[in-house]
Amino acid sequence: MFLGLYNYWIMVVLMMIGFYIVIAHGNLVKKIVGLTIFQTSVFIFYISISNIDGGTAPILAEGISRYSNPLPHVLILTAIVVGIATTALGLALAMRIKEAYGSIEEEEIQQRDNREC
Repeated sequence: MFLGLYNYWIMVVLMMIGFYIVIAHGNLVKKIVGLTIFQTSVFIFYISISNIDGGTAPILAEGISRYSNPLPHVLILTAIVVGIATTALGLALAMRIKEAYGSIEEEEIQQRDNREC
């Protein structure tokens, strides 16, 4: 029973790894990597729930009675593109923060901000 649901187990493990990285680390680049891992787990989950056993591509042919809906897969492709763009933006912001503060560690940035106020 549990072996047939391996993709859901992979999704849960990736989600928890990504969540742990975001919560536990103060490095901004590590947080971005954690968010990317978390996002990948959501993609796997969405594709897993959209899978139909015995379903084929939605092409009309004789003898085919079950079709898979291509919409979830197309939406995930769009989400991947958006994810790449937001990851690139996050990394660019991390570079600008490094230039402005001299560090990408969250605690050091907060300490510097508190000293300047």
